Amino acid sequence: MKLWSDSFKEGAAIPGAYAFCVIDPVTHVALSANKNPHLAWSDVPAGAKSLALIVHDPDVPSRGDDVNQEGKTVPADLPRVDFFHWVLVDVPPGTSHIAAASFSDGVTPRGKSGPSIATSPIDGAQINPRQGLNDYTGWFAQDAQMAGDYFGYDGPCPPWNDAIVHRYVFTLYALDIARAPVDGKFTGAQVRDAIAGHVLAQASICGWYGLNPAVLPTTK
Repeated sequence: MKLWSDSFKEGAAIPGAYAFCVIDPVTHVALSANKNPHLAWSDVPAGAKSLALIVHDPDVPSRGDDVNQEGKTVPADLPRVDFFHWVLVDVPPGTSHIAAASFSDGVTPRGKSGPSIATSPIDGAQINPRQGLNDYTGWFAQDAQMAGDYFGYDGPCPPWNDAIVHRYVFTLYALDIARAPVDGKFTGAQVRDAIAGHVLAQASICGWYGLNPAVLPTTK
């Protein structure tokens, strides 16, 4: 099975239009266009009954003591944990792509609705997919202006003082079941556990993103 994107290339930077935040020279960060990137796939196994998509950042600091603090840097050797940016299940196996900005086009304070989608943005889908909670739900839980349930896609916004850039892994799974065995406000970790043993094939692509100008790779 193959997975690719017209929005970014494997191993390359993800453009700011597909991120939650971009660099601001005065305030460090500013909200961005937050569009979901284009994704396309091929060679789905004949026995697949549904597809699932999980997008995660494996480089999130395991402790938040130094995160976004003036005069401090999140050290490169700090242990890192997963942060889920998109969880999408019950995608019909006969579909072949997700258009850019079809699931997310802008930051939605307090989060987009879910898990059900009234009208599927995926062309040719006969059954509407469901979206899980992303981890901005927990990140904004104590923020009076932003707290809420964040369903669907919300893009990168790593710490602006991190010593490393972050990787963003998009993984598509072909499953032997038509409906993922999760309900309600499900998370990326719950979907991973629930589909174990049902994966016929999977494919991934990875891009990077950072908000700390001091550590961004130079481009030619």
